Amino acid sequence: MTDEGLSVAVAAEKIHLYRKKSQIRTVWLRLKKNRMAMFGFVLFSAMMALVLSADLYMDYEEEAIAQNLSIRFQAPSKDHLLGTDQYGRDLLTRVIYGGRISLFVGLATICISLTAGSLIGATAAYYGGKTDDILMRIMDVFLAIPNTLMAITLVAALGTSLVNLILAMGLSQIPRMSRIVRSSVLSIIGQEYIEAARACGTGDGRIIFRHILPNAMGPILVQVTQTVARSVITIASLSFIGLGISEPTPEWGSMLSEAKSQLRYHPYLAVAPGVAIVMAVMSLTLLGDGLRDALDPRLKN
Repeated sequence: MTDEGLSVAVAAEKIHLYRKKSQIRTVWLRLKKNRMAMFGFVLFSAMMALVLSADLYMDYEEEAIAQNLSIRFQAPSKDHLLGTDQYGRDLLTRVIYGGRISLFVGLATICISLTAGSLIGATAAYYGGKTDDILMRIMDVFLAIPNTLMAITLVAALGTSLVNLILAMGLSQIPRMSRIVRSSVLSIIGQEYIEAARACGTGDGRIIFRHILPNAMGPILVQVTQTVARSVITIASLSFIGLGISEPTPEWGSMLSEAKSQLRYHPYLAVAPGVAIVMAVMSLTLLGDGLRDALDPRLKN
């Protein structure tokens, strides 16, 4: 490549980076103006801070695991703000530590689905042709199966452990993520800076991971928030039917499952984990909707 051609390629990359930074600032300003999106962001951030710092102000073994039948079924009080369950365990402590499990599984699910989905979707879009057809037809087969049903099938086959649960949920989300990544990559693959990178002799792998995927993250980030929200619901559903996290480990779905037999006389046992699930899903949904509107204001209405 001539020096002149190299200079043109470098200039095209610099111009694109400048435009990208400007777009990020614009998206952030739009997001800040969306009160519901910022409410979701603050609420989810607060929940994450609460569950991650739980060890600083709570005793997991004593309050969430150990049984104390002398204080079972205590109503909410100053000593136990949300009351105690049928085994005398503090409900607030179990809800907070249950959030750690639920949100951790959701984020771990994203790591699996985002990594594999990005690789499959970007490869299909970049190479096109038969590669695209084969990969997308395989993804279409799995997309025809509901995520929860696929997760139930995989957990039943692999066994009910935390690792298997994360693996099952991550695998079930890959087809949807790969579709989103593919469409995002197709929208930018013909841009000048991509052609400039090819003209410089840059390898396919570097182009995909250095130039394409980072610039296709807008729609992917929206999908990430939605996937975490779905994962929270899915793990709660699996635990509720006995295929998720088992006792005595606290988890919102298993807590709801335990509370269903006590609803008549002790309904507060179901309220706390139920509200926690609603708050987590609502915050992520509001944030995802806000990101979508900030990225493309035309979709706002």
